[in-house]
Amino acid sequence: MRAGSPQADQPDRPAASGRRLAPLLAVCAGYFMVILDVTVINVAVPVVGRELSASLTGIQWITNGYTLIFAGLLLTGGALGDRLGNRRIFCTGVVVFTAASAGCGLAGSTGTLVAARLLEGLGAALIVPGSLALLQQAYPSPAERSRAFGLWGSMAGIAASAGPLLGGLLVTTVGWRWVFFINLPIGCACLLLTLRRVPASARRTDRPVDWPAQCALVAMVALLVAVLNEAGRRGWADPLILTGAGLCLLAAAAFVLRERLARTPVLPLQLLRSRPMSGGAAIGLLFNFAFYGMIFTASLYFQHQRDLTALRTGIALFPAVAMTTFASVLSGRLARRTGHRPLVVTGMLLGAAGLAGWAAAGPDPDYLLIVAPMMAAGFGTSFALTGTTAGVMSAAPDEYSGTASALFNTTRQIGSAAGVALGGSLLAATAGFTTGLRTSMAIGAAAYLTAAALAFFCIPPKAPRHVAD
Repeated sequence: MRAGSPQADQPDRPAASGRRLAPLLAVCAGYFMVILDVTVINVAVPVVGRELSASLTGIQWITNGYTLIFAGLLLTGGALGDRLGNRRIFCTGVVVFTAASAGCGLAGSTGTLVAARLLEGLGAALIVPGSLALLQQAYPSPAERSRAFGLWGSMAGIAASAGPLLGGLLVTTVGWRWVFFINLPIGCACLLLTLRRVPASARRTDRPVDWPAQCALVAMVALLVAVLNEAGRRGWADPLILTGAGLCLLAAAAFVLRERLARTPVLPLQLLRSRPMSGGAAIGLLFNFAFYGMIFTASLYFQHQRDLTALRTGIALFPAVAMTTFASVLSGRLARRTGHRPLVVTGMLLGAAGLAGWAAAGPDPDYLLIVAPMMAAGFGTSFALTGTTAGVMSAAPDEYSGTASALFNTTRQIGSAAGVALGGSLLAATAGFTTGLRTSMAIGAAAYLTAAALAFFCIPPKAPRHVAD
């Protein structure tokens, strides 16, 4: 075989009709673990802190360390998948994530738990870019791909919204360690199914990994997420926050400069000239900002203002779970008839209407007035996710599918961190808790409206096959 040409671990063979669901189940299982660990830890942290005698700083690292590594290394995971094969990197991520989850459950000290959480973040950064690339490979038909992306998107909403409910249930019944041990059977099943039923991926050995650009990117994303997480506690004018923001800008400038000079850039800048790709990444940032900001502030509201337990808070948030599942499946089925643009625009407008309704509901609304906005936000976000994902992935050449997936998920993670950070800052800075909550919902509604406008101009009615050279 000619050096530098695409290779494969083994020849691809058409999947039998009875095995068409296997790649989807494998990929969704891995993605479910990753997103679940973003939210499930929140209700367990107070108990973990007491049992391990963790300081406030230690508790923050238990929660935020995972997100820092996850967001910072996503594009690295995508670049490695494109070079070494997405299935290989996906399976490596599953092994790392599952082993790290066992380490978290067995941790006897705060330092050990933090180290295991950082390792979990590394596994997550290897899993997520490969997940979308494997779906794109396994389902070449546009109709099949839309349905697959719809179910993949539903995993995000289910895992994110079910996290507080499942975490509260596990903590109150079998203990906080099972928040991590639950990943072990899921990870083993995911790995076995992937190795047996998912075809091997092409490798691009002619594309070296640009490590200077990767380091600049990791520094930029890690600093940005750290600044957003800490700004709510320290304040936006704190010298440490301002220093971190300045260093983040320097890292971003270094990354762009390196990408312009590199022969094989990790994120070719011409990809960003595609409106579906750059616009889709921005839309993903905005709807994650609004949705996760809503989940975070609503969780605090139910626990601190309505005195609900962690388990009851999870139950109160559950209607959003049902909506995310239903919306993703419906969106995948409708995309073939309508195209992606109407679905994304409609979803974002529904989300905006929901959060605007909560902001206008008054300082102490009845639960029935709150549940409708949550359902609208959950439905709208998942309804738009399928079309946005398809737009981004279809805009990238096949050899950059892992990079495109990583870019999309990196911007979404940044949006999540920004939504949580701003929500926390508003709750802490305003005179009343409910005033900060309603302001947060109003800003989230504005983010949804901005995403709807971007979708109208950036999401094509029919997804393009690739970016023009």
